[in-house]
This record gives sequence, structure tokens and C-alpha cells, in this order.
Amino acid sequence: MKHSLSLLIFLLLSCNASNSSQNLLNDLKTQIESGDYPNIDAVIIEHKNKVIFEEYFNGFRNIDVHQIRSAHKSITSLFAGIAVDQGLFSIEDEVGKFLTEWTNDPRGKIKIKDMLQMRSGLACEEFFSKGPDCESAMYESEDWLAYLLSVPSRHQPGTTWEYSSMEPDLVGTIIARASGMTLMDFADQYLFGPMGIENFEWEITPDGRGYSAGSSRMLPRDMLKIAQLVRNKGNWQGRQLVSSNWIDESTDCYIPVEMSFLEYSGLEEQKFNSALYGFFWYIERLEHETIDTEVLFASGNGGQYMMLIEDYDLALVFNGSNYGSRLGKMPFEMIVNYIIPFVDSL
Repeated sequence: MKHSLSLLIFLLLSCNASNSSQNLLNDLKTQIESGDYPNIDAVIIEHKNKVIFEEYFNGFRNIDVHQIRSAHKSITSLFAGIAVDQGLFSIEDEVGKFLTEWTNDPRGKIKIKDMLQMRSGLACEEFFSKGPDCESAMYESEDWLAYLLSVPSRHQPGTTWEYSSMEPDLVGTIIARASGMTLMDFADQYLFGPMGIENFEWEITPDGRGYSAGSSRMLPRDMLKIAQLVRNKGNWQGRQLVSSNWIDESTDCYIPVEMSFLEYSGLEEQKFNSALYGFFWYIERLEHETIDTEVLFASGNGGQYMMLIEDYDLALVFNGSNYGSRLGKMPFEMIVNYIIPFVDSL
């Protein structure tokens, strides 16, 4: 009788714990639908290789491609890794070897690594409104590449981090020139094709290049594939598309960007840590109540994220329409208030 009673109590407690934990995700969905987390278009949560939450909002559907903005930069990092794996260039190569317009120019001494880390020294900055905002000026020009090649230097390469869309687009140009292919064909042959990513809509430059810094569109489920590829060290269903060495090196983020995504998410009275930058990827340490972990992520204006939280075996995708707003950082608050507590309760 005592054993039966103990079993009943255990089952009741387990059931209540399960219901309570599930309520966290139900509450998250309600918060989004009610507008407490406004302009969230998609959320996908994968835990231990299983999608446990996939919801779409504001009329956005799972068959619709979404703007990923600068999260594209992290995909360009993968393109660069494939090119390095193929021996097309090394990160220590000077860019003047490929950007022949700079062969006899001091800017030709910039290394590809400097471009990947956004430490090229070129006079552009889009993160803290220091400026100049070269991307906006580029959009107004008739020849985007010519504009990029006209941007002067203001820092010694490899010394100063300044967020800019110029470096990833120049890296894309280098990949295309080194491979003898358009960047779109390179992507389809070596990454998107093998992964079954068929609905990637490129931003096309006036001269017909694939813009490699942002403004493309893709399915949230395909964004999840990118996160899975990185989690699996470049291996996709048994095929090594990008070397594990590249994944390790490109996500070894150690350059402070002097800004916390968690802080900008709206979370108050917390200890915040600066995000760190790698090769077009970020890492931030998340400290909140009992949580102390790191998140690796790609980030795009408006709330576009591909994320990995290794400690909790999580892969996350967010899409939103909070363009030009700090509300684009809300997913970080969702992670510490709902997603990690849910996983912790399992």
C-alpha cells in the first residue's frame, strides 16, 4: 500500500512538473500573440535534435521566406570556409591578390582575416551610428563594387572592430573571383544544394552579383539547417561540407563589440556581458538568476537569429519585423525567461 501511494505521488508530481514546464512554452506563445513580444514572425526551438516548438505569427507561414538581413553574413562565413578548404585562398592572404583594383594600393595589404573579423580598418561603421554608414551610401550608388573599392582606410588593419557590411560583401567578391564562379552558383554547388536549401532569395547588386552581407530571404526551417550544420561541425547527413577546423576557428569569438544583446532585449537589473565577435559570428555569455551559459549566434536587423546553446543542446531560430529597433533583441529575453527554464524543467 505504501509503495502504491508513493508511486501515485510520484506520478502526480511528474505530471504537474510536465504541465508546468509545458506552460512555459504556451505562455511564450501567448505573450507573442498578445503583442507583449511584438512583431515576432517565427520561432523554432530544437532540443536534442528534435523540434519541440515551431510557431508562426502575424500571417507569416512556414512556407514563406523571410528577410534574414545580416544573419546572411554568418552564411558568408561558411562560404569562406569552403573556399579555404578548397585551397582557393587562406585567411592570411592579402586582399589585393584578388581585389586587383587595390594591387598597388595600401588597402591591398588588408588580410582576408581582417575582413572576416570586421577589422579591415575601412572607414565604415553601422553599429553605433559612428558612421559613415557605407551601406546606405552604397545603395544610392549605381556601381556598388566601385563604391566599396573607393572607401578609404582610417585604422591599421587588424586593430579596430567596426561593424560594417562592406567586409562581408568584399569577402563574397573574393570568393567569386577565386573560384571563377558567381557566388550564387558557388553557394548552390557547395552548400545550399547538398543541404536541400532551394528557396534562398538573393539580393542582387546592380552589376548582377549576389550581395553577401544581407537582405536575402530564406525559410526559417532552412535557417535551422544552417544552425544544425554548425552544431555538427560542418557535417551534413554524413557529408563534410565545411571542415570542422573552419567551424572551430570561425566561431572562436574573442573580439569585444562593447554591446550586450541581452541588455538591449529589455531585461533589467542583470549582469550583462559584451558580445564577442569571430568570423561573422557572435558569442554572448548569458547570466540570469541560475542561468550561466553561452550562446553562439548569427544576427540580423529586425530580430533574425540562428542560435546554438551547447550547454542545453538547443538550436534556435527567430524571425521578426522589428527593423531598426532594440526590440529586435527580444529573443534574448525569451531565452532566459522561457526557453532555458523550460529545458531545465524537463
